[in-house]
Amino acid sequence: MSVVDNAIYIDGKRAAVPGSLDRTFAELRQCPDQGRSFCWIGLLRPTPAEIEAVAREFSLHGLAVEDTITAHQRPKVERYGDVLFVVLRPARYVDPVEVVEIGEIHLFLGPDFVITIRHAEKPDLGQVRQRLEREPALLEHGPYAVLYAVLDKIVDDYFPVLHGLQDDIDEIEVQVFGGDPGVSKRIYQLSREVIEFQRAVEPLAGIFDDLRERLEDQEGEDDLELRRALRDVADHSTRVLERTESFRQLLANILQVNAALVGQRQNEEMARMTQAGFEQNEQVKRISAWAAIFFAPSLVASIYGMNFDNMPELHWLLGYPFAVLLMVVGMLALYLVFKRRGWL
Repeated sequence: MSVVDNAIYIDGKRAAVPGSLDRTFAELRQCPDQGRSFCWIGLLRPTPAEIEAVAREFSLHGLAVEDTITAHQRPKVERYGDVLFVVLRPARYVDPVEVVEIGEIHLFLGPDFVITIRHAEKPDLGQVRQRLEREPALLEHGPYAVLYAVLDKIVDDYFPVLHGLQDDIDEIEVQVFGGDPGVSKRIYQLSREVIEFQRAVEPLAGIFDDLRERLEDQEGEDDLELRRALRDVADHSTRVLERTESFRQLLANILQVNAALVGQRQNEEMARMTQAGFEQNEQVKRISAWAAIFFAPSLVASIYGMNFDNMPELHWLLGYPFAVLLMVVGMLALYLVFKRRGWL
């Protein structure tokens, strides 16, 4: 089976490490003090058959077992008799690809057992177990102490995710005002990651409220420190949620600013193109005007140079001076017309 660790604890100390789940169940029932002992079974990516075997051993409710087999559940806490079923969504930020990886952990808490089922490699609950075993006074609180430690680990792991998101948002702001054309896609993708992260964090407030009520109903003085510890973790999760919401709003504002800057740059480009077209049109008018001016003498010269015998005024004594004068007058007239119209 995919059992990562399996141990029985008495008075907050590891008392036995059974070789199988059957032995765990049997040895747990043989403990001299049922109120101070419990077992903690850790599973990693168990198969449906393995989950059903554990469910039969500890009489877990079918609906909770079905959720565990199906996975992809939202964070929640549900009560089935004397068994508490909790779903949590740990997260870690993969900076090179700017992706928030969301995992999934299911916990079954009974009067004398805790079953943790991980559907992803991270986080490593072995660190949580080691921490609790170094604090037997905390582990004496039983299954709820395990739940607290797992929650504490998950919420602590949220803060590096916030730092990674903050760094990327700072980079995006530089890109936006630097005119990077590919920043819109990055903003959208990062917004999607923030939303996914928010979906993992937001339900924790309801989970902490439910756990606080259950612990207060027990009215045990021994659970006072545990309630305080849970309240501290709840405060941290609230901070994470507030920053996540601020990230979401900030990215939405950045997207609007980027759209405005893109529109402004497009307007400026259109203005430059319009100005360039206007200048080009002015140049064309000048060229056309000068071409027309020089066309007048060319027309006269071409006609005069045909040299036909019967051509009018061909043998006229003043024909050459008259032709030159006609060219000059034509050019001057065209120049004055184009000058008045502003083409020159």
